Amino acid sequence: MASSKRWPAPIHVFSYRALLVVPIILAIATFASLFIHSDVNVALLYSQCDARARLPAVSKVPVFGPPVCFAVSFFQSALDSMRTFASMSAILSFIAGLMTVTTIEAARVCNAPNVVIANPTGPWLVFNLIGGAVVWQLVILPAFFHRSRSILLARKKAGQEAVESAASKDPDFGKDSRHLVVDAEIIAIPVSVAWGFILPSLLMLIYNSPVIIVIWLFFPVWVSLIRQAVRWAVLRVQKRQHRSFHLESHTTSLLLVYLTPILCSAVSHVYFIWSLFQWDDRKEMTRATVKFVEIDMFFISLTVLYWLFVETGWKVPLVAILGTIPLGPGAGICIAWIYRDTEIRESLKQWLSDVVGNQEEANEEGRASDNEETPLLH
Repeated sequence: MASSKRWPAPIHVFSYRALLVVPIILAIATFASLFIHSDVNVALLYSQCDARARLPAVSKVPVFGPPVCFAVSFFQSALDSMRTFASMSAILSFIAGLMTVTTIEAARVCNAPNVVIANPTGPWLVFNLIGGAVVWQLVILPAFFHRSRSILLARKKAGQEAVESAASKDPDFGKDSRHLVVDAEIIAIPVSVAWGFILPSLLMLIYNSPVIIVIWLFFPVWVSLIRQAVRWAVLRVQKRQHRSFHLESHTTSLLLVYLTPILCSAVSHVYFIWSLFQWDDRKEMTRATVKFVEIDMFFISLTVLYWLFVETGWKVPLVAILGTIPLGPGAGICIAWIYRDTEIRESLKQWLSDVVGNQEEANEEGRASDNEETPLLH
């Protein structure tokens, strides 16, 4: 009996180049929006840093001093009110969700061959220090689309037998390719995100100190170092053989990995909604700086929704939106990511069943053709 047909996700239908059209359009729109909403106050911040008139201890450092001074001054201004404290906490919780899911993807067997996905520290640093949403649109998304297309094309080219006979940890064909490389990651990932990103973010929100902001700017490095250290420690403590692990099959592990960013998102979301009904205490410079961050996050949100749509179809981005409404964007992306893995695995199963069905139909047609050509014996 033929299996029920699923509507194919765009990643199964369109070429890699065709899939990049939307991210490129989003990147152009991001540039245009930031330019249209640019403010002379933001430019003055950099001028003050370049003239060593602002944060002299930082701005006087050769080459890197003025840019770091500008980044610190920018976030200090963006956090300089109760209203922007609330909006920045919601934005940071969204980034916590993104950091969690990209770290999970970096730990999967199937993504090991892709340097950008398996080593996200570099792209995250460029995102936070220079590029913003454009890094997602022109670097991170293309890397994931390229890897997904590579797996699909490799499976189509190799055929059913190669897929079924492949080693379980083969990144292209293995039945465990969606697993985390080692089970120690279920501890390393949440600890690294909590201590490497969430803690510095909380300290930055509370104290708004130049020193803490400088530390926060390099959060991708702290997340990476803590993850490696915790993973190494857990693997050293384990007495049994190291094994891969499918995160989405274990409820306790899912809670361990996702609970902290989801809780942070829910709390910040409630606080943000409450702040909307309070007096707007933002100064002119605060409005100018936080506007840049909000525009950037808006386009990152669109980019992530498109990402989910391309890889899985319309259901997963809808889950992300529905989860965001009561719990905030950080929780929305985490909940959607759990569903994303289910949809990807189902798509691969559907592909395999289609291959088997096509082969059976071809064999039946061949037998029917042979029967028609066989002469009757008298």
